[in-house]
Amino acid sequence: MMEWFSELTAFQQVYWGIAGVFTLIFVFVLIGSFIGADTDDIGDIDTEIDADTGAGFQFFTFKNMVAFFTIFGWSGIASMDAGNSNTITLLISVICGLIMMTIMATLFYYISKLTDSGTLQMKNALNQIGEVYLTVGANRSKMGKVHIKVQNSLRELDALTDNDTDLTQGMVVKVIEVTSNGILIIESQK
Repeated sequence: MMEWFSELTAFQQVYWGIAGVFTLIFVFVLIGSFIGADTDDIGDIDTEIDADTGAGFQFFTFKNMVAFFTIFGWSGIASMDAGNSNTITLLISVICGLIMMTIMATLFYYISKLTDSGTLQMKNALNQIGEVYLTVGANRSKMGKVHIKVQNSLRELDALTDNDTDLTQGMVVKVIEVTSNGILIIESQK
């Protein structure tokens, strides 16, 4: 093994060294990601935190640097094996590394966008169709309940109506207004 390595040019030795070291680090990072070693576990906290982490598009991270140098090394080795000059090899490996960093940064950016706070925004109930669950009294005389799909989740919410007749269980209704305290104003759909 050492004979083979000593017969390489200094340029080739650098590429093999970068490829070997960063591939090993890449494997450890990958294994750590699968077993959850890269999480920031701060213990058991009993609180609700509603904040934007502000992570955004991060190009220069540890994982991206590891990916850059891993691809940089292996694409450089492949380029040298193809018979390209040192300048072309360096150019190809830098471009391949940057492409890999961009792909990973974009991937992590879009993965971070998949999170959802789950907080119900009552304005999203406006103009939605639902079904009366508990009778809603005519002319806002008695608060009832409706089943309505809001934010891709079926909810049971308080409702009032301005109709002249009671809205009874099973009737199809439409939300026409949401009050400031989160009560739905509904009307019958015939």
